[in-house]
Formats: sequence, structure tokens, C-alpha cells
Amino acid sequence: MHKKSHWETVYTTKASSAVSWFQPHAVTSIEFINRLNCEKSAAIIDVGGGASTLVDDLLLNGHTNLSVLDLSGAALATAKQRIGENSANVNWIEADITDVTLPKQQFDVWHDRAVFHFLTTPKERSAYIKNVMHAVKPHGHIIIATFAENGPEKCSGLPIVRYSAESLHAELGEHFALKEQRHETHKTPFGTTQEFVFCHFVKKG
Repeated sequence: MHKKSHWETVYTTKASSAVSWFQPHAVTSIEFINRLNCEKSAAIIDVGGGASTLVDDLLLNGHTNLSVLDLSGAALATAKQRIGENSANVNWIEADITDVTLPKQQFDVWHDRAVFHFLTTPKERSAYIKNVMHAVKPHGHIIIATFAENGPEKCSGLPIVRYSAESLHAELGEHFALKEQRHETHKTPFGTTQEFVFCHFVKKG
């Protein structure tokens, strides 16, 4: 509950555009998803999507089977309000990704920008990976972005784990094939920069 209270406080005391991870558009994420050439009906989940505008752009691009999961109800409420009536076409899930039961082999695409790097214990990471294995279809796509090895050591006052593409792949394990990696320099609303690594994996078998 400590984690939940932290993020509820963040999203009830700050504007969604006034946090370091804010992006007007999730350009790199959209590019990764577009290159998959999925059907518009493909099931996509944005893990830790919160108030992110990724879901807005996916809706505008014609995607019809979208889910957004976040620990913070306040973050999800911000996104719903911003999207308006079209938010009824999104499956909103208020939950902790390390402690939630998702439908088996439900998702074609699993997207996570900056959740996995908050999982600082082996137990948390194991629970997350177990959910990926359970909820993603065979040969489904997993797009994960974390702080890179030269990125910040903390975010929102919390410790994180920095990764290279290789160390992230090693953490996920042999059931995932690394297909693509890319570094991104994220410009925060405060004029600073943060180094990210984006990785595209495919779930084997």
C-alpha cells in the first residue's frame, strides 16, 4: 500500500504535465507499436500507463482493443477525463502489476515505459515476469523501456534499477527473444534529460 499511496499523492498534487516522465506524445512507443503491423483489433496493454497520452494516440490511430493498467486511480482518472467519451472504449485496470490476476494469453502487445525499473527486488521482478508469461499470447510482443545504465538512479524520489538491453534481457529470461533496442534521451518538462533504453522482445512459443 505504500507504493500506491506514493503514486496517488503524486497524481493528486501535481499536474500530469508537471512530472518528469511527461511526454506530450509517446513518440518512441508509438513507433515501436506501429512497426509491429498489428491488426487494429490486436489486444494492447499499457502497463503503468497512468496519465500517459499513449492511449490517446492509439485510439486516434484506430486501435480498438486497449487496456491501461496503473497503480494510481488518480492517474487513470486524469486520462479518462482527458479522453472524454472515448474513454469508454478502453479497459481501465487499477492494480499493482506484481499483484494482479490478468486473463490468460489475452494480449498481443505488452507495453511498459518506466514501470519495470521500479521493481528493485527479485520477488517483484519475478511476479512481473510471471504475469507477462501468463497474459501475453505465444509469439506476442513485449516493449519495455527503463532508465539506461547512464540514466538517473532515482525517479519521483524512489530508487530504481538501471538496465542495458542485455541486462534487461537477462532479467526477463530465455523465454523472450530480444528483437530491437533503442536509446532515447527524454527531455523533462524542467529542461533536464533522462537516458532511457527501449527494448522489443517476442515471447517464444
